Amino acid sequence: MKRETAWKIFAGEYNDSTYEIKGEGDMTPSYVISPLGAKVNRMFLIGVLTDVEKVSENGELVRAHISDPTGVFTLYSGEYQKDVTDALLEIEVPAFVAVVGKSKTYTPEEGTFFVSVRPERIIEVNADIRDNWILETCKITKERIEAVFEAMKMEEKNPFQLRKLGYSKELSEGICEALKNYENIDLNKYISLIQESLQYLMPDKDESPELENESKKEKIEKPEKNEKKDISEEKTEEKQDEEEEKSAEIEKTVLNTIKNLEGDEGAPWDSITEECEKNGIDKDIIEEALNSLMDKGLIYEPILGTIKST
Repeated sequence: MKRETAWKIFAGEYNDSTYEIKGEGDMTPSYVISPLGAKVNRMFLIGVLTDVEKVSENGELVRAHISDPTGVFTLYSGEYQKDVTDALLEIEVPAFVAVVGKSKTYTPEEGTFFVSVRPERIIEVNADIRDNWILETCKITKERIEAVFEAMKMEEKNPFQLRKLGYSKELSEGICEALKNYENIDLNKYISLIQESLQYLMPDKDESPELENESKKEKIEKPEKNEKKDISEEKTEEKQDEEEEKSAEIEKTVLNTIKNLEGDEGAPWDSITEECEKNGIDKDIIEEALNSLMDKGLIYEPILGTIKST
């Protein structure tokens, strides 16, 4: 039985997954199918370990969270992964960690679908290794976006047609499953995830590199539908884009404020708020930005009321 590929995938894509191919019996693997066609049984992720919590009375089951620039992975480790569980409990958070693990799902009721990771191995790494993982995962995610785009244009959507374009067997199969089971896959959303991640690596750049179709050097857009968008829908999308740009700019200002104020112990919450208000940012907006930055693993709260950048 061949060892499954360990996929590099951002939390933002993995957590959007709502479909699983269930294996029959102990020897047949199950796969989480992401909206971009990643056929995930095993995965390789790197991010900021932000917290580890014992969730059983005897302490044999722990829950942990790892942040990347697009979201948060949830990990569960128990007595059958004792070495990993012990390692998680010994790591002083926050810390950069690399994890190889298996995809897990939980469906408490119909219409509810949660994904998590069961770690097989975890080690601490440095910021450079984390940054390299982000860059490599951007490239791989871009390839999946392009493959989905190509598949959307095909009259007959099957793995064979995608493989003829040079895509792997696993990705070709995963994309065809994704197109069957996800309605209205928003490629622009995942392009934005890549741009946000690149912006994280290059915070001083005003713009992220454009994503292009390698074979045709054209911007990736969804295949045109027969019906045209009405004006109100276009205006809504424009407004949403403006709001996202504004939020990103506010988060950048708040993060820079923290870096300017923090010492060895961090920056006081009140000082951050006061300084940001001087820049014309409303207090509630500041709090939203702080929460978003925490979710992305860019900042953390070592002690109550004090914020540090990672």
